[in-house]
Amino acid sequence: MRLCLVLSLLPGLAAAEIIVPVRTIRAQQIIAPEDVMVLDKTVPGAVSDPADAIGQEARRALYANRPIAPADLGPPALVDRNQAVALAYSAGPVQIVTEGRALSRGGLGDVIRVMNLSSRTTVAGEITAQGMVIVGLAP
Repeated sequence: MRLCLVLSLLPGLAAAEIIVPVRTIRAQQIIAPEDVMVLDKTVPGAVSDPADAIGQEARRALYANRPIAPADLGPPALVDRNQAVALAYSAGPVQIVTEGRALSRGGLGDVIRVMNLSSRTTVAGEITAQGMVIVGLAP
């Protein structure tokens, strides 16, 4: 009776399903529905919903039949390292747009470092859906 009470209070100890790769998935590869399968196994912290993995990019190599952690996945990269990007700064009605060079790769919402090609200054900015990098305060 005491064990049943403890199990009902700790949902992580109940039987659950996890998502595992069916084959090795390389870093920076987008995960497709045929790349993963569901296992009836309990692993704390592992991804359990296929929707959380499908369409995401592997941040590191994922090996067959090993649990996938949320930190192993991220949004697909929109900007690659050394790619030319539009660099924008907005403050009220003023918007300045110039060309920059990405110093790392990243996806939607990631903050990356970018070199302003006009001034050779390195700044940090957030990647937008269009692949533009926004620096400073947005209006």
